[in-house]
Amino acid sequence: MSAYDLAVVGGGPAGVAGALTAALLGLRVVLLDGNARLGGQYHRHALGERPKARFARQCEVLSARAEVRTRRQIWAVAAEDGAFTVHAKGEPPLLARRLLIATGAHDRPLPFPGWDLPGVLTAGGAQALLKGDGVVAGRRVAVAGTGPFLLPVAAGLARAGAHVVGVYEASSGLGLAGHPILALGKAGEAAGYALRLARHRVPYLTGHAVIAAHGGQEVTGVTVARLGRDWRARSAKRVACDTLAVGYGFVPQLDLAVQLGCATASDADGSPVVAVDARQRTSVPGVWAAGEPTGVGGSELAELEGRIAGLAAAGGADVPAVLLRRRARLRAFAAALHRAYPVRPGWTGWLREDTLVCRCEEVPLARVREAQRLGAADARSIKLLARPGMGWCQGRMCGYAVSCLSGQPQQAPRRPIAQPITLGELASPQKDS
Repeated sequence: MSAYDLAVVGGGPAGVAGALTAALLGLRVVLLDGNARLGGQYHRHALGERPKARFARQCEVLSARAEVRTRRQIWAVAAEDGAFTVHAKGEPPLLARRLLIATGAHDRPLPFPGWDLPGVLTAGGAQALLKGDGVVAGRRVAVAGTGPFLLPVAAGLARAGAHVVGVYEASSGLGLAGHPILALGKAGEAAGYALRLARHRVPYLTGHAVIAAHGGQEVTGVTVARLGRDWRARSAKRVACDTLAVGYGFVPQLDLAVQLGCATASDADGSPVVAVDARQRTSVPGVWAAGEPTGVGGSELAELEGRIAGLAAAGGADVPAVLLRRRARLRAFAAALHRAYPVRPGWTGWLREDTLVCRCEEVPLARVREAQRLGAADARSIKLLARPGMGWCQGRMCGYAVSCLSGQPQQAPRRPIAQPITLGELASPQKDS
């Protein structure tokens, strides 16, 4: 079995920075990522294209100093005798003395009538299609949800030739007005997106949300509502479109960390995250975490945390104070973003009794309410009685919504298998490499 000093799971800004830092300090490092190319969502790029120059240089140096394995779906990690066995789909397991978890995050959707129609996709999905494959999701696209991520998605679609019929931001639009110093560093980036939207005459409406999608075999239009302070819908209108890209923030991917028993904490928005110390160490000896699993905060923070984790994993000296101060500043900015763009409880009023809450198992709101009448008081009890979260995505798409409907905080799920695999892959032992 291959033995490494450090295995890094995740090839985004955090994983690449952590792997590179540790490799430059002399560790034998292997980096594994499920995508065809390194970069994660932020540096995603099409085949034949190069990512941003700085990240491209990092990848070049990393490839020369460490082993990089892409297209590897990691479905489990086990700790035994002070080392970690990493299991990837269709591959022999590998052994590492230390582990860095940098698995990123995925989109957080909210259910609404029609969200299961073809043509409705997450904002991150629309951006991934565009950046990774050069595919424009639709001809007439509505972009909706909350948070600054909507801006680059809409701007990218408009620049690629889509007619973006509107950007509908559910929050009030004050954004970081209450945090001008924190927002100053991002003002230029936001202004650039705003100019791009203005150039393409894309309407940007705050305090508005898409509360329903309409169509038969595909989306033909959406209902856009003006929202009250708690997001209860007020006046509404129909907008014609063939695609809807929607997102309400991101959910950290914690599967591997929870498998290993790493302690979790609550982020500023209530999401469970991996708890780490000043050196990015988790509660499990030999395991570090960096980037979105420790709290969604953007690529700059993720890269910085990866550097700190790589330094610590290599047994380096104390983390330089300048890095700690910079991380604290970026973490404060991330927390301010969470407070500026919260998900308000009034969204549950957009639902009808027949609205699917869990698309995998086709569980409507009525069945969730029935489970609650039978005594289900939390998301787990609702899952056992009504089956939301038992399908292909294992609650990644509906878990947040079910927690909201239950009135209980979202818990970090414990999954013995982090990625969907076949029974044949699970039953067939792989030879050690």
